Amino acid sequence: MSLVRVTDLTVEFGGLRAVDGLSFALERGAALALVGESGSGKSTVASALLGLHHGTGARVGGSIEVAGTDVQAASDGELRRLRGAKAAMVFQDPLSSLDPYYAIGDQLAEVYRVHARGSRRAARARAVEVLDRVGIPDARRRSRSRPHEFSGGMRQRALIAMALACEPELLIADEPTTALDVTVQAQILDLLHTLREETGMGLLLVTHDVGVAAESVDRVLVMRHGRVVEQGPVTAVLGAPAEPYTRELLSAVPRVDAVRTPAQASEESEEVVLEASGLRREFGRGKRALVAVDDVSLTVRRGETLGVVGESGSGKTTLGRMLVGLLEPTAGEVRHDGHARAGVNPAVQMVFQDPVSSLNPRRSIGESIADPLRARAMGLRGSDEGRIRARVTELLERVGLEGAHYERYPHEFSGGQRQRVGIARALAADPRVIVCDEPVSALDVTTQAQVVALLGELQRELGLALVFVAHDLAVVRQVSDRVAVMRRGRIVETGTADEVYDDPQDPYTRQLLAAVPALDPEAAARRRAARRELASA
Repeated sequence: MSLVRVTDLTVEFGGLRAVDGLSFALERGAALALVGESGSGKSTVASALLGLHHGTGARVGGSIEVAGTDVQAASDGELRRLRGAKAAMVFQDPLSSLDPYYAIGDQLAEVYRVHARGSRRAARARAVEVLDRVGIPDARRRSRSRPHEFSGGMRQRALIAMALACEPELLIADEPTTALDVTVQAQILDLLHTLREETGMGLLLVTHDVGVAAESVDRVLVMRHGRVVEQGPVTAVLGAPAEPYTRELLSAVPRVDAVRTPAQASEESEEVVLEASGLRREFGRGKRALVAVDDVSLTVRRGETLGVVGESGSGKTTLGRMLVGLLEPTAGEVRHDGHARAGVNPAVQMVFQDPVSSLNPRRSIGESIADPLRARAMGLRGSDEGRIRARVTELLERVGLEGAHYERYPHEFSGGQRQRVGIARALAADPRVIVCDEPVSALDVTTQAQVVALLGELQRELGLALVFVAHDLAVVRQVSDRVAVMRRGRIVETGTADEVYDDPQDPYTRQLLAAVPALDPEAAARRRAARRELASA
C-alpha cells in the first residue's frame, strides 16, 4: 500500500479553486517534489495531507490517504494521532514555527510527550538525541538555547529535529531552504537525503526551486493553477520535459555556467559614481564588539552591475546599507560622484529583500511611491499633487504595473508585484545607483526572471549603476559585470563575473560554487557523494 495516495483532490476557498483534480501517489521510502510557481497550489496540497484545512471553511473534495489514515473521514483525534506521530511537516519560516519564549529542547520534548506519551526525562533525552542527529553541535547544551540564538540554518535543523521526534513515516517539507544561503541549503538537502536513507521515511518536498528538486527527489510533479502539468521520474521531467510550461519553468532557472549575452550586458563607462574606501562597521563596544564589515574598498561605475555574494553573516547587507547611507561606517568613507558623503543621498537608493516589511501596510502603494517625490518637491511650487500623481502613475506603468493600482494596498499584490513597487519607489528619486539587497530571494524562478529582466532594462535605459547583493550565485552571475565575494566582513575575491565563476582563486569561492544545486540529478548525486566524503575526511 502506498504511503500517500491522493485521488481527484480539490480545495476551494470561497469562489477560488486552489487545487483542481490532483492525483498522485508516494511510495514508502520514496521522495516526491511538488514544483511550481507561487500560487500554483503546492502548499495547499501539503496542508491537505495533514487535514489542516479542517474547520477553516475550505471545501476539500476527493480522497486523501496518508499512512493508512483516511484524512477526509478522520476525526479530530485521529488527525492528531496522524500529525507528528505518522506524518510531520517542516515549514518555510522556522521563526514563525518556533515559540520565541521557550528553549528549543523544551519545544522538541513537548512534541515527544504529546505523541509518544513518554516521561519528562525520556522526552528531554529524545530532544537532545534528535538535535544531535540533525547536526546541531553540542546538542545537550544548545538544547537550552532559544530560537533567536540559532542561525537560520540551525533553526531549520531544529524544525527537522522536531519533525523527527516521533519517527514519522512521512516528512512534508514546505520550502525548507528558500531563505538559506547555498552552503547551508546544501547541508539541509544532504541531511534530508541521509535521513531518508537511514530511516526509510517518505519525503514530500514542496519547492519553487527546480534545482532543489533535482538535488533531492526521485519523482517530480509540476503544478500550475492548481492542476498537474506533468509528473514522472526526476531525470525524465527535468532532462526531457514533455510540456511547454515545464520547459518554460526550466528556462527561467538561472545557471552558474551561463555567460551573459551582449543583450544582457550593461553599458559601462569609466565614470565612477560610487566609491567605498576602507569601510569598517562594528556593532557593540569593547571586547564584545562584532565587526560586521572589515576594511572593504570598492568602486561602482556608471551603467555597470557589481554583484556582492556571500553567506548569511558575511556582511553583505551591512555593506549595502553603508553604501546607501542608512548606516554610518565606524571607519572609512563613502564617496558619491567623487565627493565624501555622510547620511542618505537621494542619488543612491535601495530595493529591499522583503517588500512587505519595507512598505507601510496602512498606506496605498501610490502614496509610498509619492513620498520621495514630495520630499524633493520635484522643483514644483507648493504641492502640485496632480503632477506628483501623474509621475507615480508613470513609474507604476514603467515597472509593469497599472496606474490604477495607485490606491491599492501592499497586501493586495503578489510578492513579485510588491517588489516592482519597491523598484518604482527607488526610481522616484531619480537615482544614479540602486543597491538591491536580495531583491529576488523569496520569489519563484519565473517571477525572479521577470524582476531581473526589469532591472536590466531600467539600467540600460537610464544608465543606472546597480549593486546586486545576494546569496544566490546563479542569479548574481546572470546580472553582474563584476563580482565581489565576501566572507566574515572582508572581500576575499573580486573580478569580472567570468573570472570569478570560471576560474575562482579563493577556496571559499570554490566552496560556494560547489554548493549550488545542479539541474542534472546525476550530477547532483555525484556532488552530494563528494560533499559526504569531504565531511567524513
